[in-house]
Amino acid sequence: MGSESMVSVETKLLVALLVLQLCYAGTHIVSRVALNIGVSKVVFPVYRNLIALLLLGPAAYILERKERPPLTFSLLVQFFLLASLGITANQGFYLLGLYYASPTFASAMQNSVPAITFAMASALRLEKVDISRRYGMTKVLGTIARIGGATIIILYKDLLFYIIIYIPNLEIPWKKT
Repeated sequence: MGSESMVSVETKLLVALLVLQLCYAGTHIVSRVALNIGVSKVVFPVYRNLIALLLLGPAAYILERKERPPLTFSLLVQFFLLASLGITANQGFYLLGLYYASPTFASAMQNSVPAITFAMASALRLEKVDISRRYGMTKVLGTIARIGGATIIILYKDLLFYIIIYIPNLEIPWKKT
């Protein structure tokens, strides 16, 4: 009699995805609070990366030491360039956008990155889309729903909704009622 789990693998994956999304939302909120307090937009990504290095570095070294290839000088240079130009620049632009926008906007944009990537890959013919198959139609409809939802969230307080909601109700003196 083994101790079998009563929870299915799909349920565990769903719970893990929900926890991950809650962590992302928490990251957006904590980042916005840090920016409101006055933390520099340049220094904050450095702090984030240092904390990630201190938390994940030892675990990665211990768990992967038998499987990883030896560190060479060219690999270290590539890691440095990836970290400085890729990850840190990405986080810097994210924080700059978060400074001028809201956590809701940042969350909507972050969640639409896979959809935009799929749309670009499809347009450049790097991704094959077979609309006659179920998975192809699901990809297309999911992309449309995700980009549409992000657009609605982004435009909620913008000019488009201002025009749609407020302009028809304006009291114009020469307008006949």
